[in-house]
Amino acid sequence: VVAVSLRGLQEQQRLVPFTARYVAVVTSAETKLGLSAQKTLILPGTVRYELDLGLLSAQDLNWDAASQTLSITLPPLELAGPEFALEDAREYSDGEILLTLTDAESRLDAANGAAAKAQLLKQAREPVPMKLARDAAIKAVENAFALPLEAVGVDAKVTAQFEED
Repeated sequence: VVAVSLRGLQEQQRLVPFTARYVAVVTSAETKLGLSAQKTLILPGTVRYELDLGLLSAQDLNWDAASQTLSITLPPLELAGPEFALEDAREYSDGEILLTLTDAESRLDAANGAAAKAQLLKQAREPVPMKLARDAAIKAVENAFALPLEAVGVDAKVTAQFEED
């Protein structure tokens, strides 16, 4: 039953136990020819917390017959995204002369886009959302093994944890 459950999870490839939406607020500025310009971008985005189930192998499972416990070691969570909600983006600019006469606008847009992505991923790596995502992943994997065992009448305790725990 455990081997079949493992194969089923591996075939799914990726488990997305948690998603979160964050908002980045970034500003870039440039001065040229005695003129200055700045652009501020407010950009929401969604980050997915994924578990690569293809990395799970039989070596990550440990059955203790004495305590009827199946222990599972999970691979690390991976962040996917962010996927920007461009329709909800807001942009504010100052320094129209420099923006109009030079290519400053494209440079400021590129800088803001890169900074927004970095800021969203930084928010996603904060301790609270990482804990929520890890807890959701553990619960999902524990259920994926516990339910089939229960269905065939095996009264087992299933515990999962991450490699780094």
